Amino acid sequence: MRATVKWVGDAAFDGTAGSGHTVRMDGPPDLGGQDSGVRPMEMLLLGLGGCSAFDVVHILQRGRHPVSDCVVEIEAERAETPPKVFTRIHMHYRVSGDGLKDAAVRRAVDLSAEKYCSASIMLAQVAELSHDYEVVGT
Repeated sequence: MRATVKWVGDAAFDGTAGSGHTVRMDGPPDLGGQDSGVRPMEMLLLGLGGCSAFDVVHILQRGRHPVSDCVVEIEAERAETPPKVFTRIHMHYRVSGDGLKDAAVRRAVDLSAEKYCSASIMLAQVAELSHDYEVVGT
């Protein structure tokens, strides 16, 4: 994997992944940013959520479970002093599907957290990670 981050002015940076996709990151106005993109630490949370949501949907689809939607809400706490690392991260999965079984969702969420999601497993080395889920019928 490769990525490039380029300063584009003030506190803004464009990050380009090896796949060719680009995302804007920017700092808050009080630190010289223009609020034109997500904060870099928010990118970490988005990556975590995307990694895990991908796993959950993929596991459910491979098991031929009727998944129609998956939303992951993430709340995190950071240390108060630099480096302001994440100290606690909680992920709440809301998974929808007509006839979707609770056990299938539990298994998919657990497999993502414990085996497949590289971001989750890596961040769990430095922060307390927790998760819960709800199944929403459609």
